[in-house]
Amino acid sequence: MNTTDKITQDMGESMKAGTADVTGVLRLIKTSLKNEQIKLGHELSDDEAMKVIAKEAKQRRDSITAYEAAGRPDLADVEKAESIIIERYLPQQLSEAEVTALVEQALAETGATTKAQMGLVMGLVMKKTAGAADGGMVSRIVGAKLV
Repeated sequence: MNTTDKITQDMGESMKAGTADVTGVLRLIKTSLKNEQIKLGHELSDDEAMKVIAKEAKQRRDSITAYEAAGRPDLADVEKAESIIIERYLPQQLSEAEVTALVEQALAETGATTKAQMGLVMGLVMKKTAGAADGGMVSRIVGAKLV
């Protein structure tokens, strides 16, 4: 069963169970997936669906940060709850040590040594992680390794 079908199935189950909060989040994800499908003009592959879901998760993380900075813990809590539901559909996230090892491997493969080559390293690492690492963390680690 692909990711889109799994979300559809889970949404039906949450509707039957009467869990409105889960149903609402799954509807948002399903809508985002459908919009991406329309934009691309074909059924989404699992990789494409994962990118959409990762984008939704990132939006929630950014909102949590913004709400906490604005002193709105009530809104941040709502975003945290949504984030937990969304992250069920993402692959297990890599630890910082695992990402660091991938960055060092990419640096060795590319021979990159300066920040001007950061994009090359980032592209290679993000391809290898396939949605299992936050781009912000990867960027921070790559930036620290390059001069």
